[in-house]
Amino acid sequence: MRLAGAGAVLALVLAGTAIPAGAEDAAAFTPKGADTCLKCHDEDSKFPVVGIFRTAHGRKGDARTPFAQNQCESCHGPGAEHARKKPVGDPQGPIRTFGPHAKTASGEQNGTCLECHAGASRTHWPGSAHDSADVPCAGCHQVHTPVDRVRSAATQSEVCGTCHTRERAASLTSSAHPLRDGRMACSDCHAVHGSAGDALLAQPAVNDTCFTCHADKRGPFLWEHAPAAEDCTLCHAPHGSPHRAMLTQRPPLLCQQCHEQSGHPSLALTANALPGGAPSAFLLVNGCANCHSQVHGSNHPSGANLGR
Repeated sequence: MRLAGAGAVLALVLAGTAIPAGAEDAAAFTPKGADTCLKCHDEDSKFPVVGIFRTAHGRKGDARTPFAQNQCESCHGPGAEHARKKPVGDPQGPIRTFGPHAKTASGEQNGTCLECHAGASRTHWPGSAHDSADVPCAGCHQVHTPVDRVRSAATQSEVCGTCHTRERAASLTSSAHPLRDGRMACSDCHAVHGSAGDALLAQPAVNDTCFTCHADKRGPFLWEHAPAAEDCTLCHAPHGSPHRAMLTQRPPLLCQQCHEQSGHPSLALTANALPGGAPSAFLLVNGCANCHSQVHGSNHPSGANLGR
């Protein structure tokens, strides 16, 4: 019977499935639980774990936590073979490890976490962008430290930026959301554990996500500016831009991507239709918005041209 049970556990491991609690042989666990682990994994070790006692995972009095079950081995699996003394130079026995560079497959790592953390905001995790990219939970989260950097607005963008380098670079430009100031986090816009929307957005559409903060741009407007009603990112770079108001291009060049120059050319044209002379005075300084200030929409009775 014991051999049959061991075979079932081995099959789960090979399949990349987290081993259910109680499925392992009790003899495979360390005799003193976490006390055995702390002999090596103290504050001075390469993999310190003492900080876990200052986290939710380390509360033995809470029946939902790992330390109310098999302590460290609730997540890392049976560790008796790993903790057994070996001759100098011999590797320690295998144990489930976590992190982006761990030997344990991401699927098994995440399966262990999802035994407790399934549902709620993780409902859309299976098949999500991060899941499909084999990103382990421990690639972003730190469970042995009192402060998980990815859960703090002050440091979350730094964690995300280790992979999303282009977005991090954009957030450091002159016009950007206040990510670097810690007044906003990536998760304010993105559902990082999975979403039904594009780009892991927290809301079904881009504009719905933007309107959670920029409600004054929602409308409804009597006179709508079609691009603004369709997709904010047609004009704005959401992670940052060197142009004011996070615009993808400075006016009037941005506006002239859709609107032809007739009437208000940014450069005066010669008789041969070539640029020459000075630009139209109407387009100086603030560009088209000098007159067409209500670019997101207008409710003015005579605001068909989104004027003042």
